[in-house]
Amino acid sequence: MSIQIEPISLFKSLSDNIRLSILLLLQAEEELCVCEFSEALDEIQPKISRNLALLKKVGLVVNRRQGQWIYYSINKQLPQWATQVLLETYSGNREHIATPLAKLNKIGANKDRPMILCKGSSK
Repeated sequence: MSIQIEPISLFKSLSDNIRLSILLLLQAEEELCVCEFSEALDEIQPKISRNLALLKKVGLVVNRRQGQWIYYSINKQLPQWATQVLLETYSGNREHIATPLAKLNKIGANKDRPMILCKGSSK
């Protein structure tokens, strides 16, 4: 079963650099917390959280809580056309997130990063 999403909502989401980067990072990493986005994109957490909230409201991302962290991922119930748009955007634009991914990989494995980044985050 897929959710309803308006094409204009998807494309408006992709037209913002931070939201586009968030979606591309999620395509690459599957799941990330706010601290990881903040570090990778060199943006303050409130700005990242605001953009994640917009993506969640549209239905593009979902979140889950694990302990003190909230992890975000692309909504698996997106319609096929929306999933395809995101996959094609990622496939053709990996260079857009090459530096942010390199920053994350330098810190450590996906499962370890929130413990490293979120403890004393001052961003």
